[in-house]
Amino acid sequence: MRRIIVISLLCFLGVGCRSRKKIITKKSDQTVEVVNTEEHEKTVPQTEDVLPVVNPVINSTSQYIEAYKDIAMKEMHNYSIPASITLAQGILESGSGKGRLAVRANNHFGIKCHDWTGKKIYHDDDERQECFRKYNSAETSFRDHSEFLANRKRYAKLFQFKISDYKNWAKGLRKAGYATDRRYPEKLISLIERYELHQYDKMVLGNDYQIIVDAKTEVDRKHTVTRGDTLYSISKKYGLSISELQKLNNLKDNTLSIGQILKIKRGDY
Repeated sequence: MRRIIVISLLCFLGVGCRSRKKIITKKSDQTVEVVNTEEHEKTVPQTEDVLPVVNPVINSTSQYIEAYKDIAMKEMHNYSIPASITLAQGILESGSGKGRLAVRANNHFGIKCHDWTGKKIYHDDDERQECFRKYNSAETSFRDHSEFLANRKRYAKLFQFKISDYKNWAKGLRKAGYATDRRYPEKLISLIERYELHQYDKMVLGNDYQIIVDAKTEVDRKHTVTRGDTLYSISKKYGLSISELQKLNNLKDNTLSIGQILKIKRGDY
């Protein structure tokens, strides 16, 4: 009877000890260390770059546009910044969402830490280990980009341009000091026209969308096809999209012939 009581008491004490989870780690061949897992978890360093929001997997520029076009249009509606400009800047600054700042800090526009009290990340840019803003989500980055342009005096002139005038917006960003690259405007304009990003400006503005035609385009209302011309090169020259050229000239494909005359004046289709 006494033996049964002792065994029961030992079992009871054994069960009580199970609440303390332990792991055993070898420090050497001779010694063994017992570590309380709760204390062990507290000492594991938390990486600074863990993102709280899971972003879409982006493998191409087209996927980037599809993922963020709705956000860009929403920002255009709220802040009067062309969605085409926002998307082009995002593509260029973030490497279509694959750059280090975009992946590890949700920073799609290369905005640095000026007057910033939030999380930060350090990255080599014009100088080594410059400070950049870090966001909880890509959408937050798009919103901060809008506020960054809307709330700074040096960008005020941008808002004097028509919202569909993406060419002057691109040039104005460079003049205002957004980027140091001299070819920054040309790169933005090329992206907008290559991927027809101005279609999203049209979607936001609807019937209020105004086509901006420079003086050169007004005079040159027709283009004669010469050797080496393609629909893409002609569309780039006159600030049109390939689909607009095709609609203007009733083209069913991209085939051109030397001497062919194309209409290039834009209008409402």
